[in-house]
Amino acid sequence: MDKHRTSSSDKAKEKYRILAQLFPEAVTETIDERGRTIRAIDADILRQEISAAVVEGSQERCQLTWPDKKSSIARANRPTSKALRPDFSGSSGYDGTPGSIDTRNIYIEGDNLYALKLLRKAYSGRIKMIFIDPPYNTGSGFIYNDDFSQSADEYMQGSGQLDENGNSLVQNPESSGRFHTDWLNMMYPRLSIARDLLTEDGVIFITLDDHENSRLRLIADEIFGEDNFITEFIWEKKKKPSFLHRNVGKLFDYILCYAKNSSCTPAFSVEKTKAGKKYPLNNAGNKKRTLIFPPHSVHFSMRDQVIQPQDMSDGNIYTRLLNELVIKNGENENEMQLEGEWRYSQSKLNEIIAKGERLTISKIPFRPNHVKTGGKVKKMKNILSPSTYKCETNEDASAQLEELFGKGNKPFDTPKPVGLLKLLIKAVTDPEEETIILDFFSGSATTAHAVMEQNCEDGGKRSFIMVQLPETISPKSEAAEAGFRTICDIGEERIRRAGNKIRNEIKKQEKENSQLSLSDTFLSSLPSAPDTGFRVFRIDSSNFESTSPASSHRIVKPGRTPEDLLFHTMLELGILPSSAVEAADIGENRIFFAADRELAACFDKTVSEEAVTAAALRQPRYAVFLSSDSSEIICSVFGERSPDTVIKYFLSDL
Repeated sequence: MDKHRTSSSDKAKEKYRILAQLFPEAVTETIDERGRTIRAIDADILRQEISAAVVEGSQERCQLTWPDKKSSIARANRPTSKALRPDFSGSSGYDGTPGSIDTRNIYIEGDNLYALKLLRKAYSGRIKMIFIDPPYNTGSGFIYNDDFSQSADEYMQGSGQLDENGNSLVQNPESSGRFHTDWLNMMYPRLSIARDLLTEDGVIFITLDDHENSRLRLIADEIFGEDNFITEFIWEKKKKPSFLHRNVGKLFDYILCYAKNSSCTPAFSVEKTKAGKKYPLNNAGNKKRTLIFPPHSVHFSMRDQVIQPQDMSDGNIYTRLLNELVIKNGENENEMQLEGEWRYSQSKLNEIIAKGERLTISKIPFRPNHVKTGGKVKKMKNILSPSTYKCETNEDASAQLEELFGKGNKPFDTPKPVGLLKLLIKAVTDPEEETIILDFFSGSATTAHAVMEQNCEDGGKRSFIMVQLPETISPKSEAAEAGFRTICDIGEERIRRAGNKIRNEIKKQEKENSQLSLSDTFLSSLPSAPDTGFRVFRIDSSNFESTSPASSHRIVKPGRTPEDLLFHTMLELGILPSSAVEAADIGENRIFFAADRELAACFDKTVSEEAVTAAALRQPRYAVFLSSDSSEIICSVFGERSPDTVIKYFLSDL
């Protein structure tokens, strides 16, 4: 049985195991400064195996470095003992039991570094798109301040940099000697874990202004790899420029985009080519060459005739007909040879003809056109503005919040527009696939709003995970006067209101359609109501009391519920916390079934044979019980009813 853990997985150990599997001959041991024997990798052997230079020590190299970079990298790999606890009262649509609402959407309240670590095992390689709008390092905003070398109590007493609720936030004044360092230390471990979460064809979008643009590019190149840089989108965020800058009026922000593996990532597209659009084959300035058009491959808007070889150049367009051409029934009866400066090669022309696509010439001088059949993917531009994609601005974002919360009510100062997020979502996700979209600086939850709206428009199956630190709102703000205590309160309420708005609009449309004489085929093509529910989780201290490192047993903290232990178990086993959960009462025992047949679990101190049998009849992949006190019954029943089930005991070997 696996040795039990009270924290998330240690990523450094996992990476060491992978390296050891690839290069077992490089694995060795050494003595540390305390005289202990520790694992090690022999750099000399590794250098020989990979036939490449290994940079060590103070040797010069091309890289971005800053104070604390090493500890920042280690911070990403270090496990956390925090717990992800369900909050039924805050969840949308729950009646108090885990399976009472069918939703795959998640909202997490807490520090996003803890959240990412807790999600890493279950969601590794499962997130299709990440969008984040991290705090801009402008010298006046707040940034996260991570310190894992001290306990929470020690840090709270010693630093004086926590807010009144203990949130790990510090202000980062531009005069600080650690102005860039603190921001980079905050971003690096979060981006490192984010990469682990992406699918092989997944992408991440990061919004930022020009304060940390150059540095973020360098650390993103390091984490994702330069080859996986997709583009830097230019987003026109304002309709009128801001003149706060001493030299220029600023209209634009930036959206960096990286892929997990760019070779697996398809073209970004929000539209397809239109049928009937003409593309000229002539392209002045290209190298002169001859194209051969087979018989009946070109359509002419001319009377039938015989045209002699001749120069058809005009202005800067060079074209020469090299052979006698017979036009009959609006087509070239024989092969046509044209010399010119062409956009297409002969092989590309042959490909177009083989596909049956249309080539046309309307008059003399000949100017052949390729008429597109339409419906093909059209790559999107990297300028996002009202003139390119009718892309919304910050002014639109504020108006959207007012529409939800009432005119004059804007509970969040810096929301992103829904249209911007919908554009990015549409560009990289397929509505037919059950993709997951993550935003771990979710703010007012624009990303969740956009996911629901886009699903409504195209019938998509996307789901979202929002993560937000519960920053306390200033008592003098509009949001506080409206009754909101934290940013999480605003985000969750926005999702509820946006979901209600979407459902009401669908009901209105259905009512209008019912009054019209519409075919069943048309009605069935209309999108159904999207998933607008969400499960709320809060990041809390460990579910376990501190025990001796040598102890093989752990103790559940007072006040922790069976549901707390259930979701802890799901994360430990790599089961998505968004999975469907059922609860069945068998006598005095409650059995939880998660993700259909993935898990059966009971966290009661004693469990009856009847309850064990009910669990075994589902033939789950895993069966988890609180302790091994009833192991004889459990092993006997599962041995008979479900021998392939892996049995674990929560207090000793989960």
